[in-house]
Amino acid sequence: MPDVIVIGGGVAGLLAARQLAHLGNAVVVVEERDALGGFVARSTVAGVDLDSGAESFATRKGTVASLVTELGLGADIVAPNPAGAWVQWDGGAAPLPAAGVLGIPGVPLADDVRRIIGWGGALRAYLDRLMPLVRVRAETDLGDIVRRRMGRLVLERLVTPVVAGVHSADPSVVDVHTVAPGLTQAMTTQGSLSGAVMALREMAPAGSQVQGIAGGMHRLIEALEADCRYYGVEFRTGARVTAVSRRDKLRPGSAERLDAEISGARGQWIVEVEPVAGSVTGPDAAENFDARAVVVATGFRPALELLAQAGVEPGALAGEWPAPASVTVATLVIDDARLDARPRGTGVLVAPGTPGVTAKALTHSSAKWAWLGDSLPAGRHVVRLSYGRRGPDASAAAGRSAGAASGAEEALVPDLATVVRDASALLGIPLSEADVAGFATTAWADSLAFATVGHKARARQVLAAVDDVDGLDVVGAWASGTGLAATVEQTRLTASGLAAELRGAPRLRPE
Repeated sequence: MPDVIVIGGGVAGLLAARQLAHLGNAVVVVEERDALGGFVARSTVAGVDLDSGAESFATRKGTVASLVTELGLGADIVAPNPAGAWVQWDGGAAPLPAAGVLGIPGVPLADDVRRIIGWGGALRAYLDRLMPLVRVRAETDLGDIVRRRMGRLVLERLVTPVVAGVHSADPSVVDVHTVAPGLTQAMTTQGSLSGAVMALREMAPAGSQVQGIAGGMHRLIEALEADCRYYGVEFRTGARVTAVSRRDKLRPGSAERLDAEISGARGQWIVEVEPVAGSVTGPDAAENFDARAVVVATGFRPALELLAQAGVEPGALAGEWPAPASVTVATLVIDDARLDARPRGTGVLVAPGTPGVTAKALTHSSAKWAWLGDSLPAGRHVVRLSYGRRGPDASAAAGRSAGAASGAEEALVPDLATVVRDASALLGIPLSEADVAGFATTAWADSLAFATVGHKARARQVLAAVDDVDGLDVVGAWASGTGLAATVEQTRLTASGLAAELRGAPRLRPE
């Protein structure tokens, strides 16, 4: 009998399994896909191993770097090219301003700001320095703050492209306290939004926010899996959990309860698993696991369903959950020496209403990461384009319950002609399909923007209700916050607390 069943083999599930196994527990991980890793995934395009999901991590508190170092990859931590990204709008393209946070300019009249929003937009943004700071209510809506303080052009051409690219949400539904902690407090002390931006930048200098791993972020998954296996963790990939039930809640005399009594099962949880149709790695037959504890490490909608089965208070799982986003990453491997000049720095963020462009962002990966550029033949380049909804009614349409949102909008999967056309427009160089050495798309559905207003409170409500159920925990980005740093931090604390509970110690919980 395993001590713990971990449902979900993404970063959170693997990290929870690793932590629990290190602390002496027998762990089984059940993952629906054939491959582990979730949103940190690998794809091979034109013979090159690349990331098809996350390609970097936030440096906040050194949380992820510490984990990477523990796994023996510390020497391979790398910083991106400091050249930075551009923004493209209806009328032009230019590098993002150097002094900014989430696209909010710290120096409204700077040349690099005026190049994008013109003198009129810059003067309107400068009014932020002259307007009194008056608050009649608590401020949470990032878009509203930017529009009132700096005007429409700053919001549309600078902030919206950055927030949509980083958080997959429109600024009008983004919680400022989640995406820019301390910004509103700094506004109070500095007397303006631009002053607050400069104060935050002093605490987190430009270029220090993200890092990567030479060879790709997917190496993190490979290292986590290897360490888990070393400590005895078992994996069931291509397998789906169909039911989770507490033994003491089974009906007396039922077949399941009688089977458990006859077998002398000791665990308080029964987890039913079946193979996924069409899987190449799934088990040959269904399995029932008897376990002392369960960790739910799936996306938010499957998690809510599993937690309801596990006996979590129904009221905590209800409420208005936003519609999940669907994002597709399209990867091109291109032979074109004109890209050697890195015409758009490390990539391009796209402002709303930009004509002739379907993508919301482009990353010139071989320009952003030296390790990748150096590994390619002369004149060969890798670019990634992302496609997906980002409007206020799509990225976080509050007012839809988890039950009503029966499925994420189907991800837009562009064809090669569309991707080449978009790449040409965003890079400013006419590219040809004939020069494409490799092309691949990966659709990521059912992702949830943690940064939306009200989400943090909903997640806390669920976590508080889970606390009332012995031997049950939940981890993952939807519960911890967007980004690997938040996921790693919450998962480690949660898994350590569960391990203590299994030893008979008082339950410990992260704040």
